[in-house]
Amino acid sequence: MTPENRPPVAWHISSFSPDAGPNCVEAGPILDGSGRIAVRHSRHPDGPVIVYTRAEWDAFLAGVRAAEFDFE
Repeated sequence: MTPENRPPVAWHISSFSPDAGPNCVEAGPILDGSGRIAVRHSRHPDGPVIVYTRAEWDAFLAGVRAAEFDFE
């Protein structure tokens, strides 16, 4: 998805990001009725965007909540 053909997205920065997240990941629903979720680097708002289906995003969040990605 390039900036020119990107539909509007309701971007959100995590509440865990210090200083409004200048060096964070932003995610939000694509406002086209598809239910897809877009993800980008907050420092590069016109840069690449990764798009997930709702099912993919829900599976990712379930993994985060279950500490599947805790690499400490």
